Amino acid sequence: MPRKSGKRYRQLRDRLEGQQSFELDEAIRLVKEGATAKFDETIEVAMRLGVNPKHADQIVRGTVVLPHGTGRVQRVLVFADGEKAAEARDAGADYVGVDDLVERIQGGWYDFDVAVAMPTMMPKVGRLGKLLGPRGLMPNPKSGTVTMDIARAVEEIKAGKIEYRVDRGANIHAPIGRASFEALKLRENALTLLETIVRARPASAKGQYVRSVTLSSTMGIGIPLDPIAIANMFR
Repeated sequence: MPRKSGKRYRQLRDRLEGQQSFELDEAIRLVKEGATAKFDETIEVAMRLGVNPKHADQIVRGTVVLPHGTGRVQRVLVFADGEKAAEARDAGADYVGVDDLVERIQGGWYDFDVAVAMPTMMPKVGRLGKLLGPRGLMPNPKSGTVTMDIARAVEEIKAGKIEYRVDRGANIHAPIGRASFEALKLRENALTLLETIVRARPASAKGQYVRSVTLSSTMGIGIPLDPIAIANMFR
């Protein structure tokens, strides 16, 4: 059964008709205004890039620490032993271990959001590739989740570090906070993410790099931003 639109949702939709794009501050205001669900909706940035993900040198992927976090407490699992296991616990990791965690995951347990591993643990963790990979939970050096600096990795994730990656359609979706966030915090988070992605433009990408940018809440309408203006902000 299709979702019934509320009065405020319909009013916002009508206001958007004929408007091609909005300034970031106005887009944030409209998104917050349209986030009327009974839960604290996630605010997300969606970007379409002028890259071809079929080519390895045009895959846009990385991590960024949002200055105000995402509003969600990340449950961090760490594959480590010895002193590094102690460092992980001190840094706030939710689950720390090796063989016991491998066994739990093989049994169908996935009650965590991010997995971090010492490089020496990867032979054992590698057996979980078919289980963790499709769920986006496999530790990876490119995202900083295979590292000897376990404490720093855990602390950054807890502080609001997120990973972004272009999908097959050349799109990136990433959260920048919650509807309950102050507009200024959403703005600073959005600018941090947008600048990181703009500056990650592959050298082999041709033509217009940022094709579209949209701001939306979980249940709300997408608010378009001017992609050229966004790209020019960080030149």
